[in-house]
Amino acid sequence: MSMSLAEIDPALRELRLSGISATLETRVLQAQASQQPFLETFSMILQDELDRRQSRLLERRFQQSGLDERKTLTDFDWSFNPKVPRQACFELHTLKFVADSDNALLIGKPGTGKSHIAKAIAYNATLQGMKVRYVESDTVFAGYAVETRADQDRLLKALVEPELLVLDDLFLAKRIPDAAAELLQTLVHQRYKQRRSILVTSNRIVQDWGATFATAPWPRRSLTVCFIAPSFSSLKARAIACVKPPPDLPSLRNPTHNPLVLPG
Repeated sequence: MSMSLAEIDPALRELRLSGISATLETRVLQAQASQQPFLETFSMILQDELDRRQSRLLERRFQQSGLDERKTLTDFDWSFNPKVPRQACFELHTLKFVADSDNALLIGKPGTGKSHIAKAIAYNATLQGMKVRYVESDTVFAGYAVETRADQDRLLKALVEPELLVLDDLFLAKRIPDAAAELLQTLVHQRYKQRRSILVTSNRIVQDWGATFATAPWPRRSLTVCFIAPSFSSLKARAIACVKPPPDLPSLRNPTHNPLVLPG
């Protein structure tokens, strides 16, 4: 028994084929006008459904990411700070470091564009269908200390699960609470073991990170960073850092990372 278009539409919606529902009438008219073979028309209808589902997936990835804007490197004002290492930023934007289970650091003074670049990388990851979580570090860590245990567990899970975690402005405050330091240690260890990448931005060089903890130390065995560059005070050139895996954890395939110092 054949169905009219009016009858087909609710059936498609019941089957959750909204992509086909949205374009079916147009595709039928197109097929009639051009006398398209059935398989050609059918393939176009299926592609409409796939496109709709992909679009919804990417929008869902963005909504779940915590990003509040869709930044891109095209939007970045490279002329404002011409010393920013453009090539290295675009290399991070390819997300190869995520595919390689590596981590990345963006180090620079306030106003050098760290957050813009980090958000652009995170947004591009959502466009590739990745699960991403972007957080402003101080806000999240300060809130963690006053949460209930159940809420703390939920937050930790939400920060461990994504393929890419962005910790923006890490160690912006001079001190972070013990509970927040514990969260950061646990987070680094768990993501390392599960081979999931972290992108960190900070205006403090790594050697100063330990001073920001109230009592708990930075988990140095989890993340040992060495800079090969001029001192942070001069900021004349980018820095390449390498992260060495701890001896008690399996080695990553490629331990070389691409963190940057953004000149001020």
